[in-house]
Amino acid sequence: MIRRFPRQLSLLILTLLLATRVHAADPQTSLHLPAIFSDNMVLQRNFATPIWGTATPNQSITLTIAGQTKQATAAADGKWMIKLDPMKEGGPYELTISGPTSITYKNVLFGDVWICSGQSNMEWQLKSSKDAPVAINSSANPNLRLFTVKKNPAQTPQTDVTGKWDESSAQTSPAFSAVGYFFGLELQKQLNVPIGLIHTSWGGTAIQLWQSKEAIEADADMKVVMDDWQKRQEQYDAAMKKYQEAAAAAKADGKPAPTAPRNPGMAPAVLYNGMIAPLVPYGISGAIWYQGESNAGNAKLYRKQMPAMINQWRKEFGVEFPFYMVQLANFMAKTPQPVDSDWAELRESQLQTAQTNPKTGMAVIIDIGEEKDIHPRNKEDVGKRLALAALGTAYNKPIEYSGPIYDSMKTEGSKIRVTFKHTGAGMIAKGGEKLIGFAIAGEDNKFVWADAQIDGNSIIVSSPEVQNPVAVRYAWANNPDCNLYNKEGLPASPFRTDNWPKAAPTLK
Repeated sequence: MIRRFPRQLSLLILTLLLATRVHAADPQTSLHLPAIFSDNMVLQRNFATPIWGTATPNQSITLTIAGQTKQATAAADGKWMIKLDPMKEGGPYELTISGPTSITYKNVLFGDVWICSGQSNMEWQLKSSKDAPVAINSSANPNLRLFTVKKNPAQTPQTDVTGKWDESSAQTSPAFSAVGYFFGLELQKQLNVPIGLIHTSWGGTAIQLWQSKEAIEADADMKVVMDDWQKRQEQYDAAMKKYQEAAAAAKADGKPAPTAPRNPGMAPAVLYNGMIAPLVPYGISGAIWYQGESNAGNAKLYRKQMPAMINQWRKEFGVEFPFYMVQLANFMAKTPQPVDSDWAELRESQLQTAQTNPKTGMAVIIDIGEEKDIHPRNKEDVGKRLALAALGTAYNKPIEYSGPIYDSMKTEGSKIRVTFKHTGAGMIAKGGEKLIGFAIAGEDNKFVWADAQIDGNSIIVSSPEVQNPVAVRYAWANNPDCNLYNKEGLPASPFRTDNWPKAAPTLK
């Protein structure tokens, strides 16, 4: 027998059910934390780590972890934040937040957290890298934690990302950033503290996508990039309208549709909005960055964009954290004679950023690239060289963390003496061969290959073709032949002593 409820009672039950569903779905009436907080997370040690989220307005929030109990009250908009007392490395702990409901995160560690960002060479997965099976099979490490931010371009700054923390293992490491993994692994081994890695990158992206709209528009030169994209977008919208009309007409006439216009791509700032802003103000130790390929056509502007992005990120996180970048690798066909090079100029912009901004460094990988592939498979040495930079500067370890870096030059008759920093135990030509990669020029600005001899912490450069030299370049090409290292096995950064504009291309 079917039992029937009075109509009024049925309506009341339905109303209560709907109210319950609305209440559960409303983030302002329940306890909610961003996805960056999850089981297995690493919280920054020795730092007043912020924990934040939303709850019912004016709701009291209580947080407990490792003997600490903290309280806060959600504001009228439901937002709340609690800062922990600084904790030393350790764990695992449970973190419990109680309010209208209760959330407990398990297996939480305190250690050092690093952001890993950039384009495809940062995104490149461990499983696709050199000697991947060996690395993956040995990747089980409960003190190395991995978080990958799901790709999410956004027109305005977001408050959350999609992702979760995992312990490093043969199941979780293969799809993670290879450079990030090897960087974090080396730090974890050398420091013996938990390391958390937040991977947020996107292949093929230019640096302006990772800057905020406000930062871009604060500089007239950088704002041109935003204006240019806006013009292209408007042209695309107009062309798309015409295309849709033409396609409809072609379909009606039984004819093939015309070619669709090319989309101008993502707008500046959209990856900052969707993939960096939601991480603020999570406690971090620093950031590593592998990007530049997509900006090589305007290396001069990159000199502004790179420092501006670093400073903006630091401002948003409220900490002048260390920032280490990967200099562009060698790539493309070799050239038989000295030439101008967009990639060399971009490397120079990266070097300049590292030399002129506090707590900023660089890993040189001019010996790791591949002629026909913009994605060198050797990511282990890239990660380790980034880790060396961090260990030598952020962690003040007594090590040589850089290859030779150009310092100054002095003309000595028909020769030029070039002096270097970071010579370590001494400079060498790798393999014991003759030094190669140096070019010299006189006042005519025409470079020729030069002889180069090591003399202590300097190199004497000359050529019988140039009797009155004024400038020297080293490894100044897309894919140079070069072999200057220090005895610690680290390659010298490409450099030039001049600032001459590019020569006009030679017509054939």
